[in-house]
Amino acid sequence: MRTTVNLSDDVAAAVAQVRRERSIGMSEAVNVLIRAGLTAAKRRREPFRQTSHDLGSGMDVTNIGEALETLDGPASL
Repeated sequence: MRTTVNLSDDVAAAVAQVRRERSIGMSEAVNVLIRAGLTAAKRRREPFRQTSHDLGSGMDVTNIGEALETLDGPASL
């Protein structure tokens, strides 16, 4: 299929680099880059999802002194 497209400068530079590296024509270089982009899009990972778990009721922190003593041990004076 023959189509006229306008390439951005960075895309044109990438096409020129592929042409030099592989000694191929313009159409083939554009196809190589498009296929690479399509393949990369298919390999995208799922977004990260944080999972949480219920750890039970935990400790009573209504008395902060007792909670700290439970966590740190008895205070030594």
